[in-house]
Amino acid sequence: MDPTLCESCWHYDYDEETDEYYCRMDLDEDEYYRYLAAPKARCPFYQKGDDYYLPRHQ
Repeated sequence: MDPTLCESCWHYDYDEETDEYYCRMDLDEDEYYRYLAAPKARCPFYQKGDDYYLPRHQ
């Protein structure tokens, strides 16, 4: 999977305690299997988002 996609994903977040970025999607067993089985070029849970997403739509 292209790591630059993660940086623009709505679910990509920073954890101050561990000092690292992570995906905050809460996947059950079936969803996690679907994620691993997906082509590595695209995450099936990718959702474009950024800090200005909500203000643009208000």
